[in-house]
Amino acid sequence: MSEADVVIVGGGPAGSAAAIWLAQMGLQVVITEDQEFPRHRPGETLHPGIEPLLRQLGVAEQVLSAGFLRHEGNWVQWEADKQFVPFGEDDAGSWRGFQAWRADFDAILLHRAIELGVQVRQPCRALQPIQHNNRVTGVVTSDGSWRSSFLIDATGRRQWLSQQLKLKINCYSPRLIAHFGYVEGECPNRDQAPAIIADQRGWTWTAKVRPQLYQWTRLSFTKETTAPDWIPQEFQGLQPIGKKGAANVTWRVATPAAGSGYFLVGDAAAVLDPASSHGVLKAIMSGIMAGHLITQIVKEGQAESKAIQGYCQWVNNWFEHDVKKLQELYALLLN
Repeated sequence: MSEADVVIVGGGPAGSAAAIWLAQMGLQVVITEDQEFPRHRPGETLHPGIEPLLRQLGVAEQVLSAGFLRHEGNWVQWEADKQFVPFGEDDAGSWRGFQAWRADFDAILLHRAIELGVQVRQPCRALQPIQHNNRVTGVVTSDGSWRSSFLIDATGRRQWLSQQLKLKINCYSPRLIAHFGYVEGECPNRDQAPAIIADQRGWTWTAKVRPQLYQWTRLSFTKETTAPDWIPQEFQGLQPIGKKGAANVTWRVATPAAGSGYFLVGDAAAVLDPASSHGVLKAIMSGIMAGHLITQIVKEGQAESKAIQGYCQWVNNWFEHDVKKLQELYALLLN
């Protein structure tokens, strides 16, 4: 059985952020990722507020030079007329977000972790956690077993460790499925900024994600089924690319989000639909937070129970705040 200070299951933004933070603090870290990279994920609109976090992780320059499309805000049509909502500005000028191509963004973070000495086992599937005296002490994988002081679940919406430990998953919404797809061609109206357009049945998000490539996402509150050939009206005449995808974005949170020997980060801890607008930001912040607390426990002697309690409260407070905001937002459409 191999040993490490921390084993992280999942190599996406949350898992890589945790690994980078821990490695910067001098801990021995292993990431197990069951898919080869590059892997397909829907593109992400990143708020400018992510830049300070990218600098802390040492990847700001790589992200800035990656060629991601930039924009100064979003077009929004909710209960009122369509309007442009800017991110804001300061003395240096207007703030600009990123339209990140996820395969490239994920690779930047993972490569940074590797530069810092993180071992990456890929493809390597986590099979089951190792437990001793009601504590998670490692993980059995398809590539062998690891003993560790802590295990971090960064597996996203499938919430692998919650399923394995039979943690309670509290749902705060009806079942919600987001459908998404890509089209190729030219749509000048969407070249400058993404748009989210709502109606009484749901909302549609559209964005330019690469030269001549656009993405759409549709979330419906009803049992409306997105037809096989459906695309947003503004993309009529463009060529659909690949198969459409779907994701379960039912609002849900795992309880507890941390326990003896483990932390849940990103969507493995809590899931909201994309209208919450900061999924990757929360993933990276939760990864950093878990990494910080584990460092405090392992190297500074902080009481594990206190760190766990603080992390669980932080996750729950953030989740409940966002649920309230989403409920208020959707009430404008459904009333």
